[in-house]
Amino acid sequence: MSRRIVIVTAVHAPSAHFLREAYESLLAQELPGGWEWHWVVQEDGLTDAVAPYVPDDARVTFRQGRPGGPGAARTIALAHAEGEYVKVLDADDQLTPGTLARDLAALEADRTLGWATSRALDRLPDGSTVGFPGDPAHGPVERGTVLDHWKSNNHSAQVHPATLFARRELVLALGGWMALPASEDTGLLLALNAVSRGWFSAEVGLLYRKWEGQATGQAAHVDAGERDARMAVVEARARALTGFGWGF
Repeated sequence: MSRRIVIVTAVHAPSAHFLREAYESLLAQELPGGWEWHWVVQEDGLTDAVAPYVPDDARVTFRQGRPGGPGAARTIALAHAEGEYVKVLDADDQLTPGTLARDLAALEADRTLGWATSRALDRLPDGSTVGFPGDPAHGPVERGTVLDHWKSNNHSAQVHPATLFARRELVLALGGWMALPASEDTGLLLALNAVSRGWFSAEVGLLYRKWEGQATGQAAHVDAGERDARMAVVEARARALTGFGWGF
């Protein structure tokens, strides 16, 4: 029986039309023998707007649920994610060729690693791409270093949470994505880094689409009061996990 990587995608109606490109980026992935991917597309809502864009492929599972935000959608998708690893793929983003194989190789080679990330590029509306400053060195990411950097750089992590690849059992042990209106993926990233070493691939693994409808581009996302509260609870969770001394 093949071993499995589960791709988890939260989607709502405005981003549904991007699913085709996300799917095409999955089709371009090549995995070593004995491995397969399965895509769980979880709609954050109960509409008729998303299903028409979901590919007709036996490797794709589509589910719906009452609205709760992307973190809730991804977490509930884990109920349908039977596999050893979980890979995040937002509906409006695309993996680059080789991403899954690189993530898998890193964690299969070192059982002390709980998660992996990779370099990401912003994909602008005109099709051009722009990189992020401050990428770490290619290789292991030691426990606590993501939180330290995030705290010292105005709550900006040096690795992108939209590129996460992690052991499913570890994601489950941490409760999945945080129950926040935004920054839920950063919360999971910092929690993972609090309890386990990770890996960063300097090769580009994700094209992060920038478009006018994305949630992170809305005014509510940068509301100072809410943002301060989100950052506070994200940090508190990571520090609590560190303080407990539990590790993977």
